[in-house]
Amino acid sequence: MRKPNLANLAHANAKKDKAAKVIVPAKDLATLEAELAEQESSLENHLEDTVLRLSDYLAAVEMVVKQTFEHRVWVKAEIRNLSSKGGHYYFELAEKDDDGKVVASCRGNLWRFKAARVLAKFERATGMPLSRDLTVLLKVSAGFHPQYGFSLTIEDIDPSYTLGDLARQYAEMIDRLTGEGLMHLNQQLPAPFDIEHVIVIAPEKAAGLGDFQADADRLASTGACQFHYHHATFQGNHAPMEIRQAIVSAQQQFYTTYQRLPDLLVIIRGGGAVGDLAYLNDYELAALVAEQPVPVWVGIGHERDKVVLDEVAHTSFDTPSKVIAAIFAHLAQLVAQVLGYQGQIKQAAQRQLKLAEQQATRQLSQVQSQTIGQLTALQKDSNFAWQSIQQSAHRQVKQAARLTADWQKQVQTAAYQQLTTALNDSANYQQVIMHYAQQHVIQAQRESVHLRDIVLMHRPERVLEQGYTMLTDKTGKQILTSSAQLYSEQTVKIILKDGQATARISQVEISDTRDTDIESISDDNELS
Repeated sequence: MRKPNLANLAHANAKKDKAAKVIVPAKDLATLEAELAEQESSLENHLEDTVLRLSDYLAAVEMVVKQTFEHRVWVKAEIRNLSSKGGHYYFELAEKDDDGKVVASCRGNLWRFKAARVLAKFERATGMPLSRDLTVLLKVSAGFHPQYGFSLTIEDIDPSYTLGDLARQYAEMIDRLTGEGLMHLNQQLPAPFDIEHVIVIAPEKAAGLGDFQADADRLASTGACQFHYHHATFQGNHAPMEIRQAIVSAQQQFYTTYQRLPDLLVIIRGGGAVGDLAYLNDYELAALVAEQPVPVWVGIGHERDKVVLDEVAHTSFDTPSKVIAAIFAHLAQLVAQVLGYQGQIKQAAQRQLKLAEQQATRQLSQVQSQTIGQLTALQKDSNFAWQSIQQSAHRQVKQAARLTADWQKQVQTAAYQQLTTALNDSANYQQVIMHYAQQHVIQAQRESVHLRDIVLMHRPERVLEQGYTMLTDKTGKQILTSSAQLYSEQTVKIILKDGQATARISQVEISDTRDTDIESISDDNELS
């Protein structure tokens, strides 16, 4: 499938009317058939019993062909093959039906003295060289040679017909791709987030590939992207097939190596003849590109005309240099986004750390307030208990005194006669009672001192005075009470009664205190 240079389409359309006027031969087919039938009948009557040499018979055929087809006519045909020798061009022409079956074929010759002018005019109008598989409108005259057989002598070629036919084929191909849902299939794929691996399909040693590779090598040297190059011919009738094979082979090799799809498929071709673009207008190639599972970027090296690959690709660029520039820009944008996200994460982390520090400060203040409140409550409870003990002791002393007096009166009243004995007993009783009262007072004093010591033992200053130390983090704001809060190379503060020190944790050993506690409880039970 070919696409013409449509820049001269207006001029081509103007020529179509002229071509339409001269496409009918001077004698219509019915007249020619009647004349040939008459001549055949006449010759059959004259030569029915005559034996001719082959050369004579073919010479007669040559004469009939010259006399019958002496005029020039416009003939539509497809070029099946084209060759050149000594400046002469030799054609194999054919006509096909709607099923693609050849229904007519013959040879054609374009002689040297006309070839340069005719071919130059065709290339100027179409922007492409004359080649096989093109449908052309030829001005021909029929000829027959006894040795070489029948052939057409080509006098002129109407480029406007070829332009129209190529444009029609191009439009039909676009309609077919659209009808099959392939036209925008690759464009629906999301752009790659990160371009790490790129498959590049390009002609080997092409200038456009060199420009692309120079920038790609600099990018690959940074480790940001890797390029995998595969080569194919981009001009000639076999170009579409080679490009398709290169795409399929490249995808298979990449998946075998990396067990995943590449991030991007790039098809590039440097500058060249405009007519060479026509070889890329192939339906099978366009369908394969459209169905690729990864985005396809193309840079075919042209600025004005498009090929069908530009239509079906994910993104189209004018030149290979613009393709690599777009990859650079995409990665630069990705880096900028990552740096932006990094800054946002850093700011969020700083906010979280600041918030955590504020929460820790508030919690420390709450702990300190609760500790002071508990110490105050314990102090009040201790004072109340001390007052209660004193009051109880006074009551007991008074009660003992009253009992002593009562007993003394009872003794005096009951046995005055035993005054001496009673007096001694009274003294003994008095001593016992006083001793009992003193024991209660001493016991009350001990209990009060014990409670006061318990209360005072909860004060941090008291704990430090007794030789204990307090361990905090390096800021001094968090008290460390468990080995789970420690880790290797951690900086901590050791608070003593008369100062503080900074230390670094070299090793943390976590011991199982459960068994130790059980043994201690057992020992205590045995002692009790």
